[in-house]
Amino acid sequence: MAHGYREDFPLLNSLDIAYLDSAATAQRPQCLLDAEAEFYKTRNANPLRGLYPLSVAATDAYEDAREAVRAFLNAGSTREIIFTRNTTEGLNLVAYSYGLSHVKAEDEILVSIMEHHSNLLPWQMVCRQTGAALKFMECEMDGTLDLNKVEALITPKTKIVACTQVSNVLGRVNPIREIAELAHRDGAVMVVDGAQSTPHIPVDVQALGADFLSFSGHKVYGPMGIGVLYGREALLEEMPPFLTGGEMIESVTRESAVYAELPHKFEAGTVNAAGAVGLHAAIDYVNRVGFGNMHRQEVDLTRRAMEGIRNIPSVHVLGSENPEEHCGIITFTVDGVHPHDISEILASDGVAIRAGHHCAQPLLAYLGHPSTARASLAFYNTEAEIDRLLESLSTLRERMGYGK
Repeated sequence: MAHGYREDFPLLNSLDIAYLDSAATAQRPQCLLDAEAEFYKTRNANPLRGLYPLSVAATDAYEDAREAVRAFLNAGSTREIIFTRNTTEGLNLVAYSYGLSHVKAEDEILVSIMEHHSNLLPWQMVCRQTGAALKFMECEMDGTLDLNKVEALITPKTKIVACTQVSNVLGRVNPIREIAELAHRDGAVMVVDGAQSTPHIPVDVQALGADFLSFSGHKVYGPMGIGVLYGREALLEEMPPFLTGGEMIESVTRESAVYAELPHKFEAGTVNAAGAVGLHAAIDYVNRVGFGNMHRQEVDLTRRAMEGIRNIPSVHVLGSENPEEHCGIITFTVDGVHPHDISEILASDGVAIRAGHHCAQPLLAYLGHPSTARASLAFYNTEAEIDRLLESLSTLRERMGYGK
């Protein structure tokens, strides 16, 4: 299946590389490149500001992209879709605009130990500034969260529960709907990091019970520099803007301002219209391929990789032993070899992986690993690329001088 779709990705067809770093950023299909180029060639004007036809066309393209995102997430209204730069900005927007105005001393914020720093540092900031306490949902060694333990941690003091839907280290899909139900029962809001889920599984914010969900375009085969924050309309209405300036106002006097209606209240300055158009094209592409097709290919490749790794005694995979519970993310260690050396040696064999702490240092410390290597797959990868990874890993320790 991957072979047909692989032709859609120019970089993969122009370089001799096994690209296994899609959890960091995905490759881009030609249709996205064409859509962005077409915008600049035929509709390049400042959206939302001009009444002349070219600006109206740019505005229409920008707002059409918002509707595409709304449908992609099954949000109730385009008023709930805010364009940002990336997941990080969206989560910070929630922390600064909602967290600082709704959390006070003696309150609690609950996060999982699996969080990317982008869904941890903003809540550390809120706790420092308000005097609230930061609590953690610990996971099992395979990444599972015990809902009984989660329930015990959520109390009337809990104001925010923040959790990634898919761990960028373990690939574990977390039970967001169940956690959201527990949070709402005690009056807390549910903040979801959707950076790693949106490229792999259908995300329905209403079914999940998410009050906020943030994701990045570049991980879902879209452009860099464009992201999305979904927020429940009633919450966004009462929140102050994160940034102020052009376009996010209705009127300004010497002393004050009246802010624009949603969602523009949270989109200060000139918007990234071309990025939004590119994201629209990427979403259309994902819908054409279908998450079912993507999932089958990713599971097949993950299974091939994990079965091959089991035959290399020095290589150890973190997380579940079930390939279907990884969302294409295979994080591993090699006995006696630093992850940076693993990455360098694999790179010399034309295999691109990630090495380090993956912006999840508390999780790796909890699991007992200061750093790891990570191969992350997408539906455009092939069995030959997995075999290339396995072949390189099979001789890695020998090439490091450890013998067979």
